[in-house]
Amino acid sequence: MTHLRDSSLPGRQPHSDGIDLLRGLSVVWVILFHLQLRMPFETTPLGARLPPEIFNAVLRSGYYGVVIFFAISGFLITTTSLRRWGRLDTINPVDFYVLRLTRIWPCLIALLAVLCLLHLLAADGFVVTTVPLYRALLAALSFHVNWLEAATGYLPGSWDILWSLAVEEMFYFVFPLLCLIARTPGRLVAMLCVFVVLGPLARTVLTDNDLWADKSYLSGVDAIALGCIAALVSQRVRDRPALRGACLAAGVLLFALIFVFRRQTSELGLTALGLNVTALALAVCLMLIALQDRRLAFGACALAVTAPIRWFGRNSYEVYLSHMLVITPLASLAPAAGSDTVPALMFFLAGLVLSGITGDLIARFYSAPLNAGLRSLYGQRPG
Repeated sequence: MTHLRDSSLPGRQPHSDGIDLLRGLSVVWVILFHLQLRMPFETTPLGARLPPEIFNAVLRSGYYGVVIFFAISGFLITTTSLRRWGRLDTINPVDFYVLRLTRIWPCLIALLAVLCLLHLLAADGFVVTTVPLYRALLAALSFHVNWLEAATGYLPGSWDILWSLAVEEMFYFVFPLLCLIARTPGRLVAMLCVFVVLGPLARTVLTDNDLWADKSYLSGVDAIALGCIAALVSQRVRDRPALRGACLAAGVLLFALIFVFRRQTSELGLTALGLNVTALALAVCLMLIALQDRRLAFGACALAVTAPIRWFGRNSYEVYLSHMLVITPLASLAPAAGSDTVPALMFFLAGLVLSGITGDLIARFYSAPLNAGLRSLYGQRPG
């Protein structure tokens, strides 16, 4: 997950309130989904009374949360590249790859070291059983956990989450080459539109493997490609508030249709065609175009209410990578199915808070300083 980072910490760039809000919501939805798998909230009195639309939107939106990540990632990688190189056709692929690795690898290497240790200690919930440990480690380091799982079955949850990183990094291996080949923004958009078309096809007609349909490289690239296109469009509408307002309204409406009204979306045929994911990514991109400013006129009350979610958003990569290290052991304390609502709510709250704190500590004291140091050694400003 690519980030515009908090300038108050070493190696972090200024962040956007609106983008942090979207990013925070997406990682919270991922955490809630994984908590729901370990403590079925629908068996509690409150869960049984919730309308299906609300229940699914809040507690069964992990995959949609990743789709939101993908769209934001494409948007930010493009805006960051434009800020760094001025034009995408002057991008330096070697610099691009090095800067990506200095951002991604410190946390990834640390996570894999912890996971290998937990596997060797036979810690409950962390033992890799479908393949040898070295095979899972190779897949994580070479960004093909998604392919490995499609071929052999699910890895433990703390490994499984790396499928999304595989999709992102394979796309970003191609991205600077596309920029150089295209030479002009118009040609680049045309190339990116090919990925937008391939995405829904990959989720439907190009495979009969259900796991690969969701996690293949092409299944996620339509969201990333739309994010890249949105970043290029945002440069042209930055000073047109009326158009940006229309983008926000359209984005919110489309987002509600796909994210909340899933039965209706299915009845329209969007899900069967794989277009529900593409439409969700498009909705996020419309909102990103409108919310691109660093500071938004949320109002003091709205800023206060959204502050916890934006806090998750500022550390979303670290929270995403580490949250299963919190949730897996916490699952042993989960209330039994059919328990009262209060213990279940406390379990979900504890999972959220501890995941957020863990990600914040990792970002503050490990990944941000190390990222800044590595880029300084390479001769690049942090970003």
